[in-house]
Amino acid sequence: MNNKLSKKGTYGALSGNKETKGVETLLGDPKRAIIKLSLPMIAAMSVQTIYNLVDAIWVSGIGADALAAIGFVYPFFFLAMGLSNGLGVGAGSAISRRIGARDKPGADNVAVHTIVIMLLFAVAFTIPFFVLAHDIFALIGAGKTTGMTVAYGRVIFAGSIFIFFTNVANSILRGEGDARRAMYAMALGAGLNIVLDPIFIYYFGLGVAGAAWATVISLGVSSIIMLNWFLFKRDTYVSFSFSDFKWSKEIIMDIFRVGLPSSVMMISMSFMMLIMNAIIVMVTAGNTDGVAIYSTGWRVVSIAVLPTLGIATALVPVSGAAFGARSFEKVSIAHLYAVKIGFLMETVIAVATFIFAPQIAAVFTHAEEAARIAPGLTTFLRIISFYHPTISFGMLSSSLFQGTGKGMNALIVTILRTLILTPLFTVVFGFNLGLGLVGVWWGLVAANTAGVAVAFAWARLYIRGLKAAETTRLTQGIIYN
Repeated sequence: MNNKLSKKGTYGALSGNKETKGVETLLGDPKRAIIKLSLPMIAAMSVQTIYNLVDAIWVSGIGADALAAIGFVYPFFFLAMGLSNGLGVGAGSAISRRIGARDKPGADNVAVHTIVIMLLFAVAFTIPFFVLAHDIFALIGAGKTTGMTVAYGRVIFAGSIFIFFTNVANSILRGEGDARRAMYAMALGAGLNIVLDPIFIYYFGLGVAGAAWATVISLGVSSIIMLNWFLFKRDTYVSFSFSDFKWSKEIIMDIFRVGLPSSVMMISMSFMMLIMNAIIVMVTAGNTDGVAIYSTGWRVVSIAVLPTLGIATALVPVSGAAFGARSFEKVSIAHLYAVKIGFLMETVIAVATFIFAPQIAAVFTHAEEAARIAPGLTTFLRIISFYHPTISFGMLSSSLFQGTGKGMNALIVTILRTLILTPLFTVVFGFNLGLGLVGVWWGLVAANTAGVAVAFAWARLYIRGLKAAETTRLTQGIIYN
């Protein structure tokens, strides 16, 4: 990381005397900050996850083929989420580190750069995927569901500007410690989506494409609300001024130092889903029901990892602010406390998922057209429950690396898990051991367990190195630039 956060001095005073409550939280007790910032995000993500589940329930009424169609589009939707979330994480990390270093002008400049880069990313994503949608989905094996998949995918691609903006804007708000308003925007969009789903799917008779229209419109409303806060109401900590905008190589590199690896992390997860879909299709000899089970079950997994995901969004700015202030003991406290809370919550959820797997599966297979996947979905949910307790060790270690500007570290541990261990273990369990789909699910669990162990060990060694280097600096009077 480049510690020269501002030409006016890394530890210069905040300009404009505009220290918000969110900033005060970031600079205070790390345990309190983790709780205060994560709770709103967990609440917002809960509403978002409920939407994902309700969306799947409404779509399941059309049939298992519709669920499979969404499953084929989901990796590309996740790709858009990955690019925008990665950019947002890079911006949030850079902003929080400047807050810790008392450099408000630098934080403002990061925010403006982020919005401009976001617009470029959105255009580059939308055009090729919209135009080539049919060829892409036919190529990846959508088969008889290709028509449904294209109908759903093209609407999502056309509205991807809203995916990019909402994710980046939320990250900027979290980067300045304003998790509450990030929660409001996310919750409103998800709640509106829940209402619009049945209207567009059934009342307007748009089928699976109706679910996509509901998603795009809801994200558009959230975008308008956050745009109002940033550009018109102007009551956020960071300020936006595009009239005097000039590209800064230093700021771009600082954003991308965390943002690019973070985007690649998410993209690697998208590729993992594509690889998983291919492995599932092969292990089931071309039957797309396995993809329907995987994509539907993964929506349930999104509930299980929700507490850790909320904590992770808090850990990035908290660790970033502590790092910017060179308070490495706070960095360590924040990491261990976050992992502890995440592990306890995920263990409870895992037990509940295992016990109530048949009931959960029944919710998604109530329609006659989807009933055939109920036993397979129950099996998936019970096996994948062993995945949940370990996730906090890996996800929160990656967040620590992102917050402190070590995006490549986070990328390496994610690539290890998603593109190396996951395909390896799923193929070995599914094919070599002859366990079929059940083996693929156990392969997911085994790959995650091995991957998070590496991530957590590396994070603790990294923090130990930071503390040792700071002790040496203070002892010998060395000033790092």
